[in-house]
Amino acid sequence: MSVARKRVLVSGAAGFLGSHMCDRLLAEGAEVIALDNFITGHRRNLAHLDGNPHFRFIEHDITMPIDPGPVDYVMNMASPASPKDYLEFPIETLDVGSLGTRNMLEIAAKYGAKFLTTSTSESYGDPTVHPQVETYWGNVNPVGPRSCYDESKRFSEAITMAYHRSRGVKTSIARIFNTYGPRMKLSDGRVVPAFIDQALQGKPITLFGDGSQTRSFCYVSDLVDGLYRLLLSDEVYPVNLGNPNEITIRQFAEVITRLTATAGAITYEPLPEDDPKQRQPDITKARRQLGWEPKVDLNTGLLETIRYFQALQDSRP
Repeated sequence: MSVARKRVLVSGAAGFLGSHMCDRLLAEGAEVIALDNFITGHRRNLAHLDGNPHFRFIEHDITMPIDPGPVDYVMNMASPASPKDYLEFPIETLDVGSLGTRNMLEIAAKYGAKFLTTSTSESYGDPTVHPQVETYWGNVNPVGPRSCYDESKRFSEAITMAYHRSRGVKTSIARIFNTYGPRMKLSDGRVVPAFIDQALQGKPITLFGDGSQTRSFCYVSDLVDGLYRLLLSDEVYPVNLGNPNEITIRQFAEVITRLTATAGAITYEPLPEDDPKQRQPDITKARRQLGWEPKVDLNTGLLETIRYFQALQDSRP
């Protein structure tokens, strides 16, 4: 199967992941219709596609209905994704996960398109099962400060399954674990840009808690490959996409200081409320169903990301 000569609608296209997804779809021969309202995305992420005859951008908030015309695939990738962003825009985050997802599902239902929604490892909350498998229902605080994101994504999964069961829409759900790479925002607030930005500015790296919490970092090209394979698959139920190589945040800070050749000073702040203590995907299902697993090692991916952030810093006034 292929998306060649197919029309693909991508919401959240000016975001970090969405823009890379547009690149992959175009490289595979698709015609891409891109939507974004720039609440957290950025025009520069799509600037290199200006003039591409197979790419059309529409500035639009998907919480409002839109009819892009017939499409073959719908990729629902719109949402604030970093704690800094979704804590600043909690209502908008809930709206895009609910109203936005429904509007995108309506398009898929109308035109008989395959629908893929990008969910998150945050649907597992602060997990009591490790590593996290897709059959684990999670340990989520529904009224905590992070719930605007966690619950919007859990609702997005639920309404996706409802459209599949009641309306016959072909659907897939990706649960994305920590992903990094070029086009992340320096002010993103997530650990990769935060640590790199501090290191490049010669500032101490800020660890929350004692740094013993773990994450598993997947490079963006690997993640996009997993999404592409899932889009073309018949898998209906959630699939974890992420790198299973787990590392503590303190160890990660040490890697950043080594790769940036900086002093490596560290400061400590209290751990944010409901911050997950462990993150590691079980990707057995992705390996079996999609033939997918990450290929880019952490050092290689981080060096590419550091070069991107260095260029951003050099362009600052």
